[in-house]
Amino acid sequence: MTAQAPRKDRTQIAPGYAAGVTEEMIAELVHAFYAKVRAEPVLGPIFNQAVDDWDEHLEKLCDFWSSVLLMTGRFKGRPMAAHVQVPDIQPAHFARWLELFRQTAREVWPSPAAELVVEKAEMIGRSLQMGIAVSRGELP
Repeated sequence: MTAQAPRKDRTQIAPGYAAGVTEEMIAELVHAFYAKVRAEPVLGPIFNQAVDDWDEHLEKLCDFWSSVLLMTGRFKGRPMAAHVQVPDIQPAHFARWLELFRQTAREVWPSPAAELVVEKAEMIGRSLQMGIAVSRGELP
């Protein structure tokens, strides 16, 4: 019989724990960031048309970032499918979204937590852009 290595709990492997991320920080970032998005002249109309219930959406986004950074597994959505359904999304929108996200993260979180979440957002943004482009037949 072979001995198994001990399992690490998520506080040992989730990237957010090492950077000092907490659930309260996630809620602060999500709410501050999406307040800016909703008021932004280019992004605001797209998001406000796509989101029916902002309270519900913000809760879902907190679950998403908690799952990404703290590995809580709370998020149960399908972000790619949701974004593909919004026909107005263009690469310039992702660039502006990321610009606002970087700014907000660095305003409300200390480094290295801010740099970690920015890195994750950039990776997720690239993935979403690729998925949207493929679904539209813009890439093979």
